[in-house]
Amino acid sequence: MISKNLKQELLSLNSVSELNEVYAFAKDVIAMKTKSDISVGSEVFVVQKTKKTLGIVEKVNVKKAIVSMNGSSYNVPLTMLEVA
Repeated sequence: MISKNLKQELLSLNSVSELNEVYAFAKDVIAMKTKSDISVGSEVFVVQKTKKTLGIVEKVNVKKAIVSMNGSSYNVPLTMLEVA
């Protein structure tokens, strides 16, 4: 849950470019945390807008992971992965 202080700070930003910086930073943090939670052989969910698909991590790269799902391998951004 986001604290009230953080919400106030975000509302006090003056421009869209500052919000874009915050957004980019948040995506990087998500990728770092996800990368620390997954390893080769981990079961993960690939999260899309309307569904979650279970897969197994074959390889972890800097910003993406190769995930085996439904008999095929896909190069998936770390921000789309959740540990199963």
